[in-house]
Amino acid sequence: MTTNAESLARWATDLAPTPDDLALAQRSLLDTAAVALAAREHPVATIASGLPDAARWATLGHVLDFDDLHIDSTTHISVVVAPAVLATGGDARAYLAGAGVMARLGTALGWPHYSAGWHATCTAGAPAAAVAAGTAMGLPADQLTTAMALAVPGAGGVQNAFGTHGKSLQVGFAAQAGVRAAQLARAGATADSGALDAWLGLVGGRIGTVDLSGPAVPGGLAIKVFPCCYAMQRPIAAVREIRDQLDAGVERVVVRTPEASILPLIHDRPRTGLEGKFSLPYAIATAVLDTYPDFAAFTDTAVGRADARGLLDRVEVELHDDGGDDLLTGEVDIDVECAGGSKRHTRLARPPGSPSRPPSAAEFDGKLAACGPDVAGRLAGATWKSVASLLRTTFPRVPEEHS
Repeated sequence: MTTNAESLARWATDLAPTPDDLALAQRSLLDTAAVALAAREHPVATIASGLPDAARWATLGHVLDFDDLHIDSTTHISVVVAPAVLATGGDARAYLAGAGVMARLGTALGWPHYSAGWHATCTAGAPAAAVAAGTAMGLPADQLTTAMALAVPGAGGVQNAFGTHGKSLQVGFAAQAGVRAAQLARAGATADSGALDAWLGLVGGRIGTVDLSGPAVPGGLAIKVFPCCYAMQRPIAAVREIRDQLDAGVERVVVRTPEASILPLIHDRPRTGLEGKFSLPYAIATAVLDTYPDFAAFTDTAVGRADARGLLDRVEVELHDDGGDDLLTGEVDIDVECAGGSKRHTRLARPPGSPSRPPSAAEFDGKLAACGPDVAGRLAGATWKSVASLLRTTFPRVPEEHS
């Protein structure tokens, strides 16, 4: 019987990208590179400086939580796959091969896997990065199958890391695990092609044939408008729709939302900027207090503001189960009571940047500009080769010193 690894490897080998697929790949390249460049001054840039290229670039591309997301699989596809491709001299087709495998594996892992506490970006990411790197290296289908099996030991990551450096670092580990697996497969390593299916069952995935239908990346990718967890995009956008109507200060906020939609938001009382990126109460606070919740809104100083701390205590959350199983299930419904006695109501199903509300060219250019005044210029006419060179120059590897 054909294993899922064999089927996915054959799919990746036979992939013939459409113009729409290639457009998605180019947007993903720009988005991932821009967000990585925005992290130039982040402490993680020094912490991760000794890691190999794929691990270093994936870590930097994820630490600001501004990178794209595949809704159906709840995975950050590009930040794992693009660095694996860039580190191995690949192109758009290699990216799409890895991205397509990651979307399908992540969907097969399903919501039960994510809701159990796994970080699906890492678990689905390592085998997908193996396909991306292997495709960039020109591996045939049988060696891609082996590479996926060899990546299984590196397919791990947990949500307890959210709000710490561990979240972005474990994404980097997944990208590098894929590159390492592809290199070993190319060198002649052997592995059981059924390892991927065995692993799927062990981590709670749906055991069966992975769906190979549809475009390279089924469902497309969501582009973040705010630099924080995707589960915060919708409540922030909803409050921003009524922000100009709030007067005399906010006395009480009631947020009603499906339980599944805020699963990653594990910090009700954030203490740091990183924790603030995973906090529903802080999503409300920054949406009320900040004209635009940008990088400055997610610093330790911003999260520690007295007015922000005060708002956290006035946010009430009412969760319900609508039967949905992704971060955009149902809709968010918010009531705001102001000190002057006025009341405002807002509700939202799909935030800007979601696949059904893709960013316009101007909005996407605005995101690039938000990543730094020189980022758009440095990425003008970007190719996979030029971006790899840019990242190597901007983030040179610093060998570890051994005493």
